[in-house]
Amino acid sequence: MRFDSECLPVLEGTAARIEELRGSEDGVDAHLLAEQIENDPLMTLKVLAHLARLRRGREGSDVETLTAALVMLGIPPFFQAFGPQPTAEARLVGRPHALEGFRRVLRRSHRAARFAIGFAVHRMDHDAPVIHAAALLHDFAELLLWLEAPELAVQIACRQRADPTLRSAVVQRDVLKIELASLQHHLMVTWRLPRLLVEITNDHAERETPQLANVRLAIRVARHSAEGWDNAALPDDFADIGKLLQLRPAHVERLLQDIDSE
Repeated sequence: MRFDSECLPVLEGTAARIEELRGSEDGVDAHLLAEQIENDPLMTLKVLAHLARLRRGREGSDVETLTAALVMLGIPPFFQAFGPQPTAEARLVGRPHALEGFRRVLRRSHRAARFAIGFAVHRMDHDAPVIHAAALLHDFAELLLWLEAPELAVQIACRQRADPTLRSAVVQRDVLKIELASLQHHLMVTWRLPRLLVEITNDHAERETPQLANVRLAIRVARHSAEGWDNAALPDDFADIGKLLQLRPAHVERLLQDIDSE
């Protein structure tokens, strides 16, 4: 797989919106631009990694959100740095199964991000925007796998469908010789992404903070409810989320379905 953040393809819709805004650059600000690209995990990664390269060696706190990164970068420099973007859809043309696998992970990431920010708002966590981004980016290595090695991604998916009890980490180590979570953490560190973002996406963190639990539980429930709300693992998810949010499991279930219907 390719590991250069500058070469990541983005979503077709994101690439089109960037080109639309390029034609009216004088009327674009960081908030407007962020709104157009914040639901694209790969474009978000590209912007954060680009700014990290520019700021390498400089002192100061991390720029933890996409909007803050765009404010610091500036609108003209953004358009200079990011010309017409390659797209995931073009990369996977003629590979409908791979494209559907990619989109399935993307849908799960979007749902996880909605759950995560819903939990964060309920908890009145001032890091809610970072928590949202962490949940959105949590599975970007799986997106890259569908883009760069779809045959291996299909093999993993088929094995898990054949044996639903097979843990993702086990089959990933067997097929890829590495866990995607470990690969992803390595890439985030290598690309010098914001410290808090790296910490709360780390599945192997030694200490679980409320922010990490927030992201982890959002990812869990998004996975378990991907095919509906009758998965046998969901009652345990409701109980654990209830502990985080100090809600009864029945209230958690209603909250999740309300978030999912938005």
